[in-house]
Amino acid sequence: MTGKTTEFLAHVKGELQKVTWPTRKDTYSSTLVVLSLVAVVTFFLWIVDSALSAIIRIILS
Repeated sequence: MTGKTTEFLAHVKGELQKVTWPTRKDTYSSTLVVLSLVAVVTFFLWIVDSALSAIIRIILS
């Protein structure tokens, strides 16, 4: 069992060395894009929710 664990960890280490990690600038840019899109989608869903609520209120009254 110890041999398999050691072999597995050696493979993990080898795979991690192949990974291209993003730079700080790339991470910052990606974070800004994600936060911007979240804000846009939030605003859109708020508008749709408000419109549908108004329509349902009109139908039910």
